[in-house]
Amino acid sequence: MADKLKIKLSIADRVYPLTIDPAQEEGLRKATKEIEAMVKQFEESYAVRDKQDVLAMCALQFASKVTQKTINEDSLSDETAARLQKLAALLDESLT
Repeated sequence: MADKLKIKLSIADRVYPLTIDPAQEEGLRKATKEIEAMVKQFEESYAVRDKQDVLAMCALQFASKVTQKTINEDSLSDETAARLQKLAALLDESLT
């Protein structure tokens, strides 16, 4: 436990104490800033009654970004595989 770091992060007016690996700190702090900015944007743009609603919208936004990135990467992987197969076929043709 000596190599762990204790930090406190504030999200939507609540403080969350965490014990983390030091390598995680920068990512967690950046994520916290993104969440806070998104919370502020949602509160300014929509009539929100509850912080939980705002946090749910933030969670949906982040999840959709991750999901879309995965979909895009899968699509690129399929496209790359198809191109490699075409290149292999062309090489086979030219070598025979």
